[in-house]
Amino acid sequence: MRNSKTDIGLLIIRVVIGTTMIAFHGIPKLMGGVEGWTKIGQSMQTIGINFLPTMWGFSAGFTETVGSFLLILGLWTRPASWLLAFTMLIAVVVHLSKGDGLSGASHAIEFLSVYVTFAIMGPGRLSVDKK
Repeated sequence: MRNSKTDIGLLIIRVVIGTTMIAFHGIPKLMGGVEGWTKIGQSMQTIGINFLPTMWGFSAGFTETVGSFLLILGLWTRPASWLLAFTMLIAVVVHLSKGDGLSGASHAIEFLSVYVTFAIMGPGRLSVDKK
């Protein structure tokens, strides 16, 4: 059984990670419009997916925005976290394939590890999922 300090810690991480992802990654991607979505979606070529780049780019921005909002609330945390983790996995692969190294991919790796952790652990008791 977790103690209340653990649940407060999970809440803080959910709010900080979710807010920064929405503000600095999700919303800017959504605001990029069709041209931006297409450019971002072309990243899927790195894993051999060469179709519908606009849809993939929009999906990345949508997942980073809506998925992060769900994470903050602790609502549908596990599915949202798996979608966010997949988005970050693609970001890691893209950075590494461009030759950015671990230093260039580190931010995406950090987010990936947080999302996988929430997908496994859940949001804690201070969440809509637990109400």
